[in-house]
Amino acid sequence: MGWLGWALLSAVFAAATAILAKIGIQGIDSNLATAIRTSVILVFTWAIAIGMNQHHGIGEISRRSWIFLVLSGIATGLSWLCYFRALQLGPASSVAPIDKLSVVIVIIAAWLVLGESMTPLKVLGGGLIAAGAVVLALA
Repeated sequence: MGWLGWALLSAVFAAATAILAKIGIQGIDSNLATAIRTSVILVFTWAIAIGMNQHHGIGEISRRSWIFLVLSGIATGLSWLCYFRALQLGPASSVAPIDKLSVVIVIIAAWLVLGESMTPLKVLGGGLIAAGAVVLALA
């Protein structure tokens, strides 16, 4: 399966995450809910890595990769803490579109930091995503 198939599956599971989390956080602290979710992810992903015998390469990971993976993990944790708190306070149908403004931020950061091309279609698409997120959040 190519990148598009995996990206579509990611979108489906992200949507499921929002709905299931909105139901699951009722009556509990959002930080505790995030900790529970993260613990499940930790066990689940290590089970996959070990089950597929992919854990042996851990000793060959470069220092640079470790640094950026740790920073990515911190950013993920902060994102999830904020996302769960937003879900606890607001409707999932408004929170999720605002969360997807990350797509626009990634387009800009990929251009500035990674040197990816910024085409007129990316500008248009990013603008439409931003406008759609705002419209959905205010609806």
